[in-house]
Amino acid sequence: MTFVQRFRREWLSNIPTELLSGTLVALALIPEAIGFSIVAGVDPKIGLYASFSIAVVTAIVGGRPAMISAATASTAVLMITLVRDHGLQYLFAATVLMGLIQIAAGALRLGLLMKFVSRSVMTGFVNALAILIFMAQLPQLIHVGWETYAMVAGGLGIIYLFPFVTKRVPSALVSIIVLTAFTLFSGIKLRTVGDMGELPSSLPFFALPQVPFNWETLRIILPYSLTMAAVGLLESLLTASIVDDMTDTSSNKNRECVGQGVANFVTGFLGAMGGCAMIGQSVINVTAGARTRLSTFFAGCLLLFLIVVLGDWVKQIPMAALVAVMIMVSISTFSWSSVTNLRSHPLSSSVVMLTVVSVVVVTGDLSMGVLGGVVLSGVFFAAKVARLLGVSTERAADGQAITYRIAGQVFFASAQSLIDAVDYQDVPAHVRIDVSAAHFWDISAIGALDDIVLKLRRHGADVEVIGLNQASETMVERFGTHQLPKTS
Repeated sequence: MTFVQRFRREWLSNIPTELLSGTLVALALIPEAIGFSIVAGVDPKIGLYASFSIAVVTAIVGGRPAMISAATASTAVLMITLVRDHGLQYLFAATVLMGLIQIAAGALRLGLLMKFVSRSVMTGFVNALAILIFMAQLPQLIHVGWETYAMVAGGLGIIYLFPFVTKRVPSALVSIIVLTAFTLFSGIKLRTVGDMGELPSSLPFFALPQVPFNWETLRIILPYSLTMAAVGLLESLLTASIVDDMTDTSSNKNRECVGQGVANFVTGFLGAMGGCAMIGQSVINVTAGARTRLSTFFAGCLLLFLIVVLGDWVKQIPMAALVAVMIMVSISTFSWSSVTNLRSHPLSSSVVMLTVVSVVVVTGDLSMGVLGGVVLSGVFFAAKVARLLGVSTERAADGQAITYRIAGQVFFASAQSLIDAVDYQDVPAHVRIDVSAAHFWDISAIGALDDIVLKLRRHGADVEVIGLNQASETMVERFGTHQLPKTS
């Protein structure tokens, strides 16, 4: 595919739909960015500038078209102590370093680690995010009048019923416009976007973080930058995989790592906070029909235009309209089939999925939930493979020789089972260990073979190991402590 063909496919396909989707996303980003700024303990403009910068840059250099990246809660919570203890300028420096770390991760092709994330972890991640998105709307629904509930219900009605009229215009965008117009003309007093915080009235500008460029500064910001980079990449790569599934397309995960890094690197110099991919806004974008980079780019540019030029109008958008949109996102994001699949799926898969959901909902930390799910998946997989190890015996008629035939995978989880399968009390003169149907994976496996051979020799047996494949024999020669006769 030529550059021109790729450019047309990634930027110029179905332009009206992309622009409408980007408009909807831009409106949904404003209260989110303000809220995340408050979480981090910074001025709202820090989050709004970040959302503009990250969205625009990732649209150009990211690896997943139509995915939305901006300021997020998962990175914002990591900045609280840095801002409190050292000030805003150190946050900007940490964001720059965060970007460099992510670029390095992409160069090292760490995006390939997504292959080790099981579908159960992905499902748990999606469900946990859906629950968190819904929970984030609760402050707008508590201690409010009936008018707010009526507006939210009306918004949901428009969102779900308008597609029966036409699907050419995103129903969520229609809902925001209709509810805003109704609020303005009816004079109903509702909480608006303006109540969330003051919108900036000027453009961001390039500036170096005002911190000393020395080892002490690096010592302060490096732990924060590493954590933010890891959490940001984890959420971005998982979101990219979800968008892949939703659009039946693939994306370049290593390029996405680099794209996130470049975006955060640039954002730090614009006086803004770091961020990553947002599953809620990404779902909004894709559900509205977006498939190209244009929607993400337009969302970022329109966001800046809205807050700087049309800020007085944007302030009047009722929060109830945006809450309705985010509730729709929560409903559409949640994997409802996973609930019914609890009965039919393997118990281990269900436990992994529920663990991810529980950890994320309780801690509010996506990275902890996913990490726990990945570790648990690994444990279950290792246990399953370990059970496949089989050991059979064949004793000679005269009782002077015995053959142990080992079949399966020998590694840290099955090594002890292999040791326990050998009889060390009634040891004949000659013992043959046939590993033709086995494979030794790690030093634990080699250590187990060592233990068996040495124990049998201590009982006076002549031990012969046969059938080692080339990879296993290489492992034995490098890490084994016993000497094996040269047999095959």
